[in-house]
Amino acid sequence: MLNRWQLARQLETIRSGKMPHHIAIIMDGNGRWAKKRGLPRVAGHRQGMQAIKRCLAGLKGLDVKYLTLYAFSTENWRRPKSEVDFLMNLPGQFIGQELTTIMENNIKLGVIGDVSGLPAHTRKAIAEGIEATRHNTGLRLNFALNYGGREEILQAVRALCRRCQQGDLDPSAITYSDIESCLYTRDIPSPDLVIRTSGEIRISNFLLWQIAYAELYFTDTLWPDFSEMHLYKAIAQFQRRNRRFGGV
Repeated sequence: MLNRWQLARQLETIRSGKMPHHIAIIMDGNGRWAKKRGLPRVAGHRQGMQAIKRCLAGLKGLDVKYLTLYAFSTENWRRPKSEVDFLMNLPGQFIGQELTTIMENNIKLGVIGDVSGLPAHTRKAIAEGIEATRHNTGLRLNFALNYGGREEILQAVRALCRRCQQGDLDPSAITYSDIESCLYTRDIPSPDLVIRTSGEIRISNFLLWQIAYAELYFTDTLWPDFSEMHLYKAIAQFQRRNRRFGGV
């Protein structure tokens, strides 16, 4: 059972340190969480929504500006249709259930990925959530949906090639900024901290360009069990690292 005193103490400890402005999380382990309990995989996804709510509650009052959650990758379409259908309904469920809380906490919703490849009802739910929160000025909560890092870079390369063909851009003059202007994340900064749950130690095609200098944090905790304390421990680990960005 989580000791609220310990949680409050950990929170006060990290408040005094340098805070990551952008945290990205690979939410892994929903299926394994359900399997351990003899439940269908969708039960793990449903419970994973509670972990999102705990993260949002844990970030309240902290100087974290962006939270990006890897919700559905371009590879996840290979999963059983029943599971994919359930996952495509989750954005609508989450926004429907949490919009009041989101508005009360001044959270702004966003999405990165190829949204055009999502079902119409999923796109509608996302669009409604983004529109409802577009004037909010607090934490930016981004969901990576139908997202793949390689696909994102490929689309950026194609966009730059079109500009070169049209004579608007000299290939020899292409800059990092030109590439970043063509990415899904063009209007948000790169993550400072990437968290992956479930014990897997890999990136899984997530924000490949953007995490070049991010701090990586891996935990054995399955995503549905991820708590505020787990989040604070990841931030505390981030604060103990010396970020040199290639320097001395």
